[in-house]
Amino acid sequence: MAFSVNVPLFAIVLCLVCSVVSSVLSGRAARRLSLALCAVVAVGMGMLLAYGMRTGVGTTYLMGHYPHPWGNELYFGVLEPLLLCAFSVVMGLCLLGGRKHLIEDLEDGKHRMYYVMSDLVLSALIALATTNDIFTGYVFIEICTISSCGLLMIRQIGRTTLASIRYMIFSLIGSGLFLLGVILLYAITGHLLMPNLKEAIGKLYASGQYRIVLLSAISLITVGLAIKSGLFPFHFWMPDTYGYATPASGGILSGLVSKGYIFFLLRVIFRVFGTDVFYRSGVSNILYVFGAIGIVVGSISALREKDVFRMIAYSSAAQIGYVYMGIGISPRLGVLAALFHILTHAITKPPLFLSAAQLSDTANGRLRANWRGAGHRNRIAALTFSICAFSMIGIPLTMGFVSKYRFAAAAFERTALIVPTLIVLALSTILNGWYFMRVIIALYLPVNRDDGAQRSALRKQGVYAISAIVFVLMNIVCGVAAEPLVLLLERGLGLL
Repeated sequence: MAFSVNVPLFAIVLCLVCSVVSSVLSGRAARRLSLALCAVVAVGMGMLLAYGMRTGVGTTYLMGHYPHPWGNELYFGVLEPLLLCAFSVVMGLCLLGGRKHLIEDLEDGKHRMYYVMSDLVLSALIALATTNDIFTGYVFIEICTISSCGLLMIRQIGRTTLASIRYMIFSLIGSGLFLLGVILLYAITGHLLMPNLKEAIGKLYASGQYRIVLLSAISLITVGLAIKSGLFPFHFWMPDTYGYATPASGGILSGLVSKGYIFFLLRVIFRVFGTDVFYRSGVSNILYVFGAIGIVVGSISALREKDVFRMIAYSSAAQIGYVYMGIGISPRLGVLAALFHILTHAITKPPLFLSAAQLSDTANGRLRANWRGAGHRNRIAALTFSICAFSMIGIPLTMGFVSKYRFAAAAFERTALIVPTLIVLALSTILNGWYFMRVIIALYLPVNRDDGAQRSALRKQGVYAISAIVFVLMNIVCGVAAEPLVLLLERGLGLL
């Protein structure tokens, strides 16, 4: 057995160990450990990706080498390590680029606890992306929920405390619905491992048994994860959660955590329900409708916001809508577009929060009106914000353009969805351009510039500049040379 197949289990255990070790380290040492952890996980997932591409088959890893029903399993092909490699890189860049505000926003003595929570989030994301047991997935959903709340409320201001309570309420509702769905599946099948569940569900659906119970389970699991990821109309926790968290947390929560829940849902659709059962159930049509509505509502809400951070948060609600709309279109091109957009949003949204924090410091305020001319005083942050905003709009040469093109192409798989999908894409692009361009124009409006202040701002960029440059390069490279990435996603989707 190749060493690479041990990587997922080692990565989960390593994250859990690092979270414990970080709790007794100083804040600086804990930060370095977390950054090293992200690098190690990224390298390990790169090895696993290379292994999956070389073998061309999915791998089932028996934990402890005990088979079902005594043991637990992990499963991975090409898609899982690809996404996890990207997620670990993004998390490391968030911690790196948000270091300045982490030092400023957190009370003394609490910095190490922040990295405990970030390590737990990473472990949960790895487990959700690789577990072959649906109940183990539930366990790590709860770990991810609790640690995400920790990332949010560790910045102790009134708005984050309120946002944490709201986030926890919605998350617990979502987790409860998911657990009820799992209980129903176990009651009618007697299985928790995904391959066994899929086989049993296929037989039950073909025989016509337990149709109502099965539809209820599909609905409960789907709605539960939709609530946790912020699909319309369950997105009202997003503005305060993403908008008032420390910038690194905003990037991690919006770019990674919500996407982890969606990818776990995709694994359940493909590996538990089966695409035939899921898409015949009609739940996919509901996802399409609410995804499309979420795109428009989230964009209109962002357009009405004067607070730039809340505007970006509402934009995240719209981007979640894109992913669910793609899932609702079809299990092939629609899901492929959704997967590409998961990567697009993970790479694009965190630098928007990080750049907004830098520009807010320069402009002395969060409101768009205060940002007049801030781009002249902080050119790196303004350029990063502008390029990532262009990606969200869908300007060519960025990942956002490829995403919207893939959604438009996917719509042609279902004739009835061509017109509504194209209308939603066109309307959302106009709205995205409207609210993002207002901010970009404000950034570059002429002002009486203080050259000394400008040089000082540039010198103080530090590690944020490294993070920003890497984010921008990833976006442009994946936008210009998207075809290899699309082919990898297609190959991974075939093994899901």
